[in-house]
Amino acid sequence: MHVEERLIDLEIRLSRQDDLVETLNTQVYQQQKKIDELEKLCHALAARLREVAVAASQRQMPVDERPPHY
Repeated sequence: MHVEERLIDLEIRLSRQDDLVETLNTQVYQQQKKIDELEKLCHALAARLREVAVAASQRQMPVDERPPHY
């Protein structure tokens, strides 16, 4: 191979690698956005679950208390 052909080959390979890095960077960015959305949703669900648990514990009748229809 001549020096010029080798340079052209290297330039082509570098260009393809640049494209690949840009594609991967875009995918990583999109995945991070999705992870952030899912973490936010998870925190919201956990907070709601705590609210429901507190509300349920406040509605429980003591063991010795008679139901209202007695």
